[in-house]
Amino acid sequence: MNAAPRIQTTAGRLAALGFADGARAERLLDELGPEAVGDFALLDDIVRAADPDLALTTLSRLVERDASVLGAFRDDPDLRRRVLGVFGLSAALGEHVVRHPECLPSIRSPRWPTLGDLREEMLVAVGADPDAAEPVAEPATEGGAAGPGTSGPAMEALRVAYRNRLLHLATRDVTGECTLAEAAAALADLASAALEAALAIARAEVADAGDVRLAVIGMGKCGARELNYISDVDVVFVAEPKEGVDETKALQTATRLAQGMMRACSASTPEGALWEVDANLRPEGKMGPLVRSMESHLAYFRRWAKTWEFQALLKARPVAGDLELGQEYVAAVNELVWQAAARPHFVEDVQAMRRRVEAHVPAGEADRQIKLGPGGLRDIEFAVQLLQLVHGRSDPLLRRRATLSALAALSRGGYVGRDDAKALAEAYTFLRQVEHMLQLHRLRRTHMVPSDTADLRRLGRGLGMTSDPVGEFTTTWKRHALEVRRLHEKLFYRPLLQAVARLPETEARLSTAAATARLEALGYADPEGALRHIAALTSGVSRRAAIQRTLLPVMLGWFADAPDPDAGLLGFRQVSDKLGTTPWYLRLLRDETAAADRLARLLGTSKYVTGLLLHAPEAVAMLGSPAELAVRPAATLAAEAAAAVGRYAEDAETAVAAVRALRRRELFRTACADLSGLIDIEEVGQALSSLNDVTIQAALDTAINKVTLERRAPFPTRMAVIAMGRLGGMESSYASDADVMFVHAPLHAPLHGPLDRAVERDAAVAAHAVAEETRRLLALPAPDPPLQIDAGLRPEGRQGPLVRTIASYRAYYDRWASHWEAQALLRARFCAGDAELGREFVALVEPLRYPAEGISADAVREIRKLKARMEAERLPRGADPALHTKLGRGGLSDVEWVAQLIQLRHAGAVSTLRTTRTLDALRAAAGEGLLDPADEEVLAQAWLFASRIRDALMLVRGRAADSIPTPVKERVLLARALGYPPEGTEDFVEDYRRATRRARAVVERVFYEG
Repeated sequence: MNAAPRIQTTAGRLAALGFADGARAERLLDELGPEAVGDFALLDDIVRAADPDLALTTLSRLVERDASVLGAFRDDPDLRRRVLGVFGLSAALGEHVVRHPECLPSIRSPRWPTLGDLREEMLVAVGADPDAAEPVAEPATEGGAAGPGTSGPAMEALRVAYRNRLLHLATRDVTGECTLAEAAAALADLASAALEAALAIARAEVADAGDVRLAVIGMGKCGARELNYISDVDVVFVAEPKEGVDETKALQTATRLAQGMMRACSASTPEGALWEVDANLRPEGKMGPLVRSMESHLAYFRRWAKTWEFQALLKARPVAGDLELGQEYVAAVNELVWQAAARPHFVEDVQAMRRRVEAHVPAGEADRQIKLGPGGLRDIEFAVQLLQLVHGRSDPLLRRRATLSALAALSRGGYVGRDDAKALAEAYTFLRQVEHMLQLHRLRRTHMVPSDTADLRRLGRGLGMTSDPVGEFTTTWKRHALEVRRLHEKLFYRPLLQAVARLPETEARLSTAAATARLEALGYADPEGALRHIAALTSGVSRRAAIQRTLLPVMLGWFADAPDPDAGLLGFRQVSDKLGTTPWYLRLLRDETAAADRLARLLGTSKYVTGLLLHAPEAVAMLGSPAELAVRPAATLAAEAAAAVGRYAEDAETAVAAVRALRRRELFRTACADLSGLIDIEEVGQALSSLNDVTIQAALDTAINKVTLERRAPFPTRMAVIAMGRLGGMESSYASDADVMFVHAPLHAPLHGPLDRAVERDAAVAAHAVAEETRRLLALPAPDPPLQIDAGLRPEGRQGPLVRTIASYRAYYDRWASHWEAQALLRARFCAGDAELGREFVALVEPLRYPAEGISADAVREIRKLKARMEAERLPRGADPALHTKLGRGGLSDVEWVAQLIQLRHAGAVSTLRTTRTLDALRAAAGEGLLDPADEEVLAQAWLFASRIRDALMLVRGRAADSIPTPVKERVLLARALGYPPEGTEDFVEDYRRATRRARAVVERVFYEG
């Protein structure tokens, strides 16, 4: 490029040229002398640097050290351009040149040395013979090996030689003489040569080094020949004894060699350190031996290795030491690597890897992390490696180590679309270039894009952005990050559509076999069925099919992340079939990402939710925002139900069907909020109980209307429904029946004296008819969960009258009430009908359930005997008492009986205990000093855990159950619904056992006074 016209180097003009501090630049240029800006184009090359101020500062320091540099720059414009380009990016390499100006001639060559040349250069630097089979560095002291710490000069020489070559590479990189892939490969080769020299240093310190064959296996970016300028170098060591040497002794010697090699690279010297050698990818990680034999490595991988370890082995390559042994090792492990996708827990391991990657990003850094953050390098690498593992089993052409070459192979094979592969390659190249420039500045390992404007300006200018380097860099970076994240989510799924749908033939289609393999790897148990669903959703030229082709690439990933991908995709197809022609449905999913995400995860988690949605598909609309899933007030629901009853006053079945549809919609809302973590289990119980109250009230009103019309006379009595059991405690579950008692009071009862028998009989007949009709209407076959009315807790049980008057209840309780009935009445609560009558009933039973003097010792013994008999007789045959959430040890029944016994004993004197809710009773008992707070916490935790499991069983399976299932798949689905990771199923079971074991200990001590 022609030199720019000479200008006067005033501070203002220098600032206009790009210097941040024009006055300082003017002073430094004056110190360099007139020839610096007059006789040759030095100023032009400084101004072209990414950071002109940094370049000028470093040059000034270099000239102070060696003034002849200016002459060399004048005579060799190419050298000048290379060096000043590096000075403007890297303060660390500039410092190296200032310390070692003699290195400058070595970078004149535009050719990069071969790996053999680099190895020879590094070995010569440490005084080792490059032609020796096992080179040994020159000892630092006379007498040969003298132990660790004697190789300081060799280490310093290695660092100087290494940085000389690093400088050479940086000059080629900065001037565009090599591509990113070439630079990364050159860095890996340079690291390999340095490792060889470091091993030579270690041999000089280990007396028996010749007794063992030691191979250094490069992993990660080193193994893939895509290393950064400064990065931990991941390695694995494998060793074999030489003939006649004891294996144990040989491995001990190899371990000392490995430790010495690592120290030779990472130890601090006056010339600094090279980088850390990281051997944590070895079997058992930090806890495992540093060096193993070949047989030990293979035995571990065959029996114990996890999927992520095979993913790491994709990159394995011999880099130093005994290369023949290293090649044998890589050939042996490759046979295992390419079968990893067939492992039983492949999907779970993959999901665990993804979570670990995301967990490594500290809070507040994700949006500036170019490696681990969303849209970062790891997104690309992870997707590429996973596709290699899935499809490389049957396609050897995919077995590449480097990311870019593997991506190209995936594109050529049709596993990734050409446009997608191109976009990913461009993003990967850009992000790696940014990573390199970040690390070059101080030669420090970093992946954080800085927030300082000067640093951003240096990055932008280093990438050739001159008009607005900060703005242009930020825009480009964010664009690539967004595209990477989009393609990362899409990469697995778009080709699946191409395998089955009629799409434009713009690129190679994924074969059916490859699509099946990919779906299997993603966790679909029935990949052929999944392909049929995809075909049904996306085939054709309709607008609906086009939108589905846009939605499915991402939604298939969300299904794969759900506990049951097959159920999720099937449910989505069924819902889409019902709503596919509805204009707002697909538009909602396309435009509201949160709604589509939530729908996919719900369908893949809960058969209960799927069933509700299939009968009320329009409820999808409430998934658009968390606010739509908020529990609605009971008064609002009651008004809506009352309006439905009034609208169909003359058609009881239609009226209750409308109310049950309302209940179905609200069940869906509550279940979605529950599974999304928007409400806790206590709030779930309250929401379901309030909803059941509203439903019973509407059914009762409808039944009264119907009976009144049939009688052709005014209804002769007032009626109230008393909630019992879990409904009375506001603790209903999704599977709960409605335990109730019916009470009535004839309207024409005299103030004094007996009730006329005819009036009493007429009122009883009408009340009984209404109670029976209420039960019938709520039990009618319908496409929604029924609400079974269970009146079995009434006096005399199922043998007694379904409805009684207040007087009848009083007479029975005064004469016949048993301890268990008093205990059952602890949960009695008015829930529907005539509120005044309900209050009368509650007042009637107050003395019975809250006896003023408590209960006798005989009564306590009877209650304990009854509880013990229930434990012995009511637990289903074959059920594991430790896993039965209701009747098992430490389960719901245990906790509830503790609370109820405390209430029977003390609620007559302690008003705070007068509550129908279990946890409120326990809290009040602890607050009044009747229960140790620690015991209250243990009981509450067990009760909450058991309640969550019972609800989750209904949500996941779509049918009621009380025991944690035995089949592994069902346990996994249940654990996932409860928020445990895929690999946490046993943790879930153990957590429950632990919680209930502790609760049972409290029950033995507090309830049984054990």
